[in-house]
Amino acid sequence: MTGVLTETGIFVGGGGEGYGLPQELLLKYGNRHGLVAGATGTGKTVTLQILAEGFSAAGVPVFMADVKGDLGGIALPGSANGKLHEPFMARAQTIGFDLTYRDYPVTFWDMFGEQGHPVRTTISEMGPLLLARLLDLSEAQEGVLNIAFHLADSEGMALLDLDDLRAMLVYVGEKADELSLRYGNVAAQSVGAIQRRLLVLENQGAAQFFGEPALDLADMMRLAPDGRGQINILAADKLMSSPRLYATFLLWLLSELFEELPEVGDPDKPRFVFFFDEAHLLFDDAPKALVDKVEQVARLIRSKGVGIYFITQNPADVPEDILGQLGNRVQHALRAFTAKDQKDLRRASENYRPNPRFETETAIKEVSTGEAVTSFLQNKGVPGVVERTLVRPPQSRLGPITPEERQIIVKASPYGVKYDQMIDRHSAAEILAARAQKAAAEAEAAEPEEAAEPAAAKLEFNRARRFTPIKSAKVEKAPRSASTRRSSRSDSIAEVFGKSLARQLGSKAGKELVRGVLGSLFKSR
Repeated sequence: MTGVLTETGIFVGGGGEGYGLPQELLLKYGNRHGLVAGATGTGKTVTLQILAEGFSAAGVPVFMADVKGDLGGIALPGSANGKLHEPFMARAQTIGFDLTYRDYPVTFWDMFGEQGHPVRTTISEMGPLLLARLLDLSEAQEGVLNIAFHLADSEGMALLDLDDLRAMLVYVGEKADELSLRYGNVAAQSVGAIQRRLLVLENQGAAQFFGEPALDLADMMRLAPDGRGQINILAADKLMSSPRLYATFLLWLLSELFEELPEVGDPDKPRFVFFFDEAHLLFDDAPKALVDKVEQVARLIRSKGVGIYFITQNPADVPEDILGQLGNRVQHALRAFTAKDQKDLRRASENYRPNPRFETETAIKEVSTGEAVTSFLQNKGVPGVVERTLVRPPQSRLGPITPEERQIIVKASPYGVKYDQMIDRHSAAEILAARAQKAAAEAEAAEPEEAAEPAAAKLEFNRARRFTPIKSAKVEKAPRSASTRRSSRSDSIAEVFGKSLARQLGSKAGKELVRGVLGSLFKSR
């Protein structure tokens, strides 16, 4: 009988008569990425669950989004009283799997802080590229946003939350004439459009996502005391009502992994595995530039020991250039009701190495719930011959857990003290507010001095200019604008706050911050 792990990898399934050899995902190729596809109700969730169990058992931390709210059961063991116990035991006997129920180490996360620990990042960490994607900005608006980030970086002002970005955009609007000479047109309409998009984003709940303490990826990559990898589950059922926010958040997380982790070459097993459920949301209406960046990250992050697994209904949801990098594949049934469905089915079957025993296209149509057509990388990274496979049953509970069970797990987690309370530090909004107050105070102090100026001096000045003033007219000195005063003091203020920001972000004082391939900051290692 086979357990969750074989000598070389994760046991996925097998079969009796009419099926092929037992199927396993080799751990040394776990960072070669993968695909789990199939129509609704064909068993993708079970496959996702057993892969997470396998990686965890091998000591590999996992991240997965719980889109439907039914992955929380991984935290609790399955039960002989479950309604699927007898079918599971029968299947285990058929494929030679030793089914013993057990729980797995799980940490629950939630962007809204309701079903798990809050997940936050800062505006600076998100970067202008991903933020422009999230806000669906035009090219001109994205240009203004880039100017705001550049100005904040050069003047040493940290952009932590939405208030900081709003204040920075107002600052950009005030300096529009000066900035337009250096960077091109900065239109008030573009600034206003970005502000309106930020308001919509805030109404969707994103204000809770931007702020501190920001997520430390090391907290997602820990091992349990028994050596198993931590399974991080993001509650995404509510998040899915804002699909662009969901996709951008996962892109940010992928970007952070890419930026922070060092090169490790070809490890014996992945350092981290990232499951991207509802993957089509990542690419729907995405500009080509962003898709190219995702392809670049997917290609390069493999050498950092990270495996990315896309879960979607149809392989056609994933662009060809990215699909070609997914070496480990589990294809559940596809339904071909329309001409487009039939075309997609043919394309899906062409992505597998043929098996002379059956037609791949026919098998993909015929496999029932819990079955799949599988192909995993073999020695030297060669794609395995496609096989029909009975997917093994999970050891943990299949289905959701109760809110009471979830709260017990969340309260027992060590991360509550670190993340549950938001921190509001001194950042761009406070800096710009202080500048405005100082400018107002200076302007107010200057007015009495002008009023006390001797009348004789004014008369002498007018005589020198050969100008005789009308008695009722007053000659007043125009006060300096707030933007001029800010400009005259920007060097000293930028120096002070630049050093503060450098200490916070680990970069050298006086240097402009460098942003990475998806817009987030490079970290010091």
